[in-house]
Amino acid sequence: MTADLWLPIPPDEIEGLPEGLNPLFWDGGPTGEKEFPGDPADCVFYVVPYMKRQPVKVRPLPRMRNVRVVQTLTAGVDDVTARLADLPPGVRLCNARGVHEASTAELALTLTLASLRGIPKFVRAQEQGHWQSEFHPALADKNVLIVGYGAIGSAIEDRLVPFEVARVARVARSARTTARGPVHPLTELPALLPEADVVILSTPLTETTRGLVNAGFLARMKNGALLVNVARGGVVDTKALLAELESGRLTAALDVTDPEPLPREHPLWQAPGVLISPHVGGPTSAFLPRAKRLLVDQLGRFVNREPLRNVILTTGAAHKA
Repeated sequence: MTADLWLPIPPDEIEGLPEGLNPLFWDGGPTGEKEFPGDPADCVFYVVPYMKRQPVKVRPLPRMRNVRVVQTLTAGVDDVTARLADLPPGVRLCNARGVHEASTAELALTLTLASLRGIPKFVRAQEQGHWQSEFHPALADKNVLIVGYGAIGSAIEDRLVPFEVARVARVARSARTTARGPVHPLTELPALLPEADVVILSTPLTETTRGLVNAGFLARMKNGALLVNVARGGVVDTKALLAELESGRLTAALDVTDPEPLPREHPLWQAPGVLISPHVGGPTSAFLPRAKRLLVDQLGRFVNREPLRNVILTTGAAHKA
């Protein structure tokens, strides 16, 4: 069997790829007259195409009978975990921890500042040639709650510190202590929400977090608070959020939505107090060099039979890796 490696970046554009695998380029599209660049059964290491819809990403999985590693170029892996049954046992699923922290944290801060300082209104006024001076809240002296304190959540806090926020509270699946302070478990969210002026979501989409931001969650947020979502659209109950936005009690800045892409006629587009960006937390100039470094490192480890980084789970295993 040929040991094929499927890459969504042309192999000749990645310096330092290890010997021992046959690299093939596939970014989710057709390859000439063929659907795939090679026989999926010959692929042992599959790097999932980036910024493609879920059906494209998982299309070859049922035929990848000999795959050993599925490597995403996203922090979230929910598109692939939904189709784990298509994979043989013993396949390691790895995410792109270390690739998107800078870009996503930048966007979280951008959305927060733009929303607080009224930038969307200024842009609309500029288009009309209208000089419109207003008073807006600052990020300084605000209490910020980060829900999902992994690598991206930590990077968001790194960027909040210079803005003189009053306090940063951190929430993750389970409690722990960091150099910056405690990380609270999800069970403590109800007590933390009423104190937060800004709530930033950076949690992965799991069965636990799907619909986490529901009507009860939103009702506990203080009047005038801002919800920022750079996680996944499914973390938020869109209907419940719409009700709060339309009442004027909360504002929101969303890089992700449910559904996604957001249909043109969806009421969320026209809701008051909302800023929407089209899931652009990751795709920046920072992506490609970091993605290439991750792939060279992972592939070197794979070829040399060393432990892989960022293993989220192993198929057929009773527990997460």
